[in-house]
Amino acid sequence: MPVLMNTDLPLPLFIRGKVRDTYDIGNGLLIVATDRISAFDVVLPCGIPDKGRVLNQLSAFWFRKTAGLITNHLVETINNVQTLNRYLPPESRSVWTDYLKGRSMIVKKFDRIPVECVVRGYLAGSAWAEYQQSGTVCGLRLPKSLKERQELPEPIFTPTTKADSGHDEPMTMEGVERFIGKTLAEQLRRKSLLIYTFARQFAREWKP
Repeated sequence: MPVLMNTDLPLPLFIRGKVRDTYDIGNGLLIVATDRISAFDVVLPCGIPDKGRVLNQLSAFWFRKTAGLITNHLVETINNVQTLNRYLPPESRSVWTDYLKGRSMIVKKFDRIPVECVVRGYLAGSAWAEYQQSGTVCGLRLPKSLKERQELPEPIFTPTTKADSGHDEPMTMEGVERFIGKTLAEQLRRKSLLIYTFARQFAREWKP
């Protein structure tokens, strides 16, 4: 099974991220999820077959599930590549390669807020490392004597920078407020916790 590491479409490239390639289609964007692997913000030289399709379908699932909680940018997933012709001017239409099917979506254009919104419900990873040193996570003081991978008393908002390349860096809530303003920072915190709580409850109640 072939692995898709890079795309080269006859469209203006908007941005090439760690995993996704995004193209400008005028009044929207075409996002293609490749099979690239990003581990700890480093893109590895190998890929996983169909990883991009799985990632794209997972993203689309949660965008639809949470649409009632917060407006998102999803317009349509591309499950039939000829669907793209509806979004392109006649002179740009062509026969699209099948690799776009299932791994791409059309989205609206928005101004991105350069903050990665992270919610943690468990004490693990970099949060555990910081907690061991200072008893805090992203500047938030946590109860003493917590264990690694223990569920937290309540979910916490632990934002980071949003880097196009390199590593995302942890931010405190105060740092986010200085960066984008107190009102917008609080909206990000509140919406992030709302989405996490909804998704956690959905996962706990889901039955195959």
